[in-house]
Amino acid sequence: MPDEKTGRTLVEITAVVTVTDDGGSSGRLRRDFDVLPPGDIRNCMAALCEDEAMLTQLFKYRFSAGHGLKGHSFGNLFLTALSHITGDFAHAVSLSSEILNISGKIYPSTAANVVLHAELEDGTRVAGESKISKSRSRVKRIRLSPRQCDPLPETLAAIEHADLITLGPGSLFTSLIPNLLVNGIPEAIVKSHAVKAYFCNLMWQPGETVNFTASEHVNAVLQHSRKDLLDYVVINTQPVTSGLLQRYANERSLPVENDIANLENLGLKVLGDNLLLDGERVRHNPQVVAAIALKLARHGRKRILLSENSAKI
Repeated sequence: MPDEKTGRTLVEITAVVTVTDDGGSSGRLRRDFDVLPPGDIRNCMAALCEDEAMLTQLFKYRFSAGHGLKGHSFGNLFLTALSHITGDFAHAVSLSSEILNISGKIYPSTAANVVLHAELEDGTRVAGESKISKSRSRVKRIRLSPRQCDPLPETLAAIEHADLITLGPGSLFTSLIPNLLVNGIPEAIVKSHAVKAYFCNLMWQPGETVNFTASEHVNAVLQHSRKDLLDYVVINTQPVTSGLLQRYANERSLPVENDIANLENLGLKVLGDNLLLDGERVRHNPQVVAAIALKLARHGRKRILLSENSAKI
């Protein structure tokens, strides 16, 4: 919403982050100290920090040597230590955000110690996020264990009061959908008057979404949550350069096909734009994505005000 004094748009960001990582530094800390995996939350903290350049370096710094330290990132150790001091991982994340002057709020999707399971199209069953992301067969369905896990009350409150709720871009089966498997989160999203949008990935992700079209990404989200979860899907319309295509083809990754008719048949509004950032890797342009998100958030704010005014009549 616009600030009355400056006229500038004030944006409050809340990130809900999956806690199923079991590989690398996060996996080691999870096993050794019985804490939720801090890696994905650490990345969010670095991205939302006011002094992003310095804290990104600090939080992502990995020890290259040292018995027990090699391979760990400073940010993961920081969150683990604070989790033990406070006795609560979610509180440690909140306190860390205050200490580091994070411009937003970050919540783990659940405080439960969950494990991600997948059923693949060839019938294989795989346990653990790190193994799922390396699967050669398509992922058919995923679930959490234990199945009954609850979100933080703060997460449900953030969903209720949001103007815009976005999913993606990101790893479809190991980062995005796990959040929707937590009790009550899909229902809270549908109940919210906010605009709900899925920002589609630019490329296939080997081990997760090879050959996936845009509508197959969306279908996977809906099949794991609710058919009426989303309003919009945001897709890239700019072709990837031939040089990058060759580079990614060697990694078994190609651009996601925009099957717009199938997306519209799902009842979604399709927003297309040049989302590509110039560079040596295929990445979303953060400025373009932010501009689209702000536009949708303003639409969501108008929709909420209209709903509130209608309720008063």
